[in-house]
Amino acid sequence: MLPAFLTTVLFSLSALFAQRTARALGGITANFWRMMLATLFLGLWSHSFGAGFQGPALPWLFVSGILGFGIGDVAMFQALPRIGSRLCILLVHCLATPTAAVTEYVWLGSTLSLSQMVCIAISLLGVAVAVAPVPGSTPRSSSYGLGIFFGLLAMLGQSFGAVLSRKASQVASLAGHPLNGIDAAYQRAWGGVLISLGVFSIYQWQRRREAAAGGSPSQPSNVPTEASASPPSASRVRWWVLANTLAGPVIGVSCYQWALASERTGVVLPIVALTPLVIIPFAHWLEGERTTAREVIGGIIAVGGVAALTRITHGGSPS
Repeated sequence: MLPAFLTTVLFSLSALFAQRTARALGGITANFWRMMLATLFLGLWSHSFGAGFQGPALPWLFVSGILGFGIGDVAMFQALPRIGSRLCILLVHCLATPTAAVTEYVWLGSTLSLSQMVCIAISLLGVAVAVAPVPGSTPRSSSYGLGIFFGLLAMLGQSFGAVLSRKASQVASLAGHPLNGIDAAYQRAWGGVLISLGVFSIYQWQRRREAAAGGSPSQPSNVPTEASASPPSASRVRWWVLANTLAGPVIGVSCYQWALASERTGVVLPIVALTPLVIIPFAHWLEGERTTAREVIGGIIAVGGVAALTRITHGGSPS
């Protein structure tokens, strides 16, 4: 369970820095540089001390990266400005758990006990209580339905990517060539790099085309249009990109792959689903955001569910 909890903390920090870099650079550009740096850092370690491109799990991890790092992240950046962060996080982190569990059951034959499923439901209920949007708070604009579609697409990318990572771990273990978390994250990263590079190239081509036509280059949909009173310096933005890269695709995803290699998807993802709750104290510390009573209550419910899940899974025989 330790790698899953480490993943949750690191993903929370990564989300905060990702929000800052997206505001400064735009989501498409910020995501592109994050993936490029992550692949570089992971590759330096993997080719120096790890497996590099070796191992029978490479095809599975590459496709997992296309779905999770690539399609999932691109879809999330499109969903955020349309439906808001709360609903987007709820869709991605909560619905991914039952989707991945059902997929793993149908494909890999992995099952969960009734008591484990109850604990998962409790933890997801707590997350829903804490992060669900207040009725009437989200404007139903003309792009709201499209935002729901992108949010569901991001959820599917994360859940299917997680199941494929589990399959990759099984293939590697059966072949006597187990991978560590960093090697798995590196091999996954290449799938995400290709998708982010393609999206970034299309975006840059569109901007050049508009500039050549005499118009002003379009802004990505998740870049705020209002002018900032004190825009961050270039050096500060570079540090945000670096922090986002290390906490997310590099160390965070390495811990994530470590967790998936040692535990079932239906157990790992409920813990990772606590990411929007773990963000709360960090957001209060770094951003000065206030914590509401509903967030505290939801956090207590969710943490209780995960604590019970941990005890049942590793403290005794599940019923």
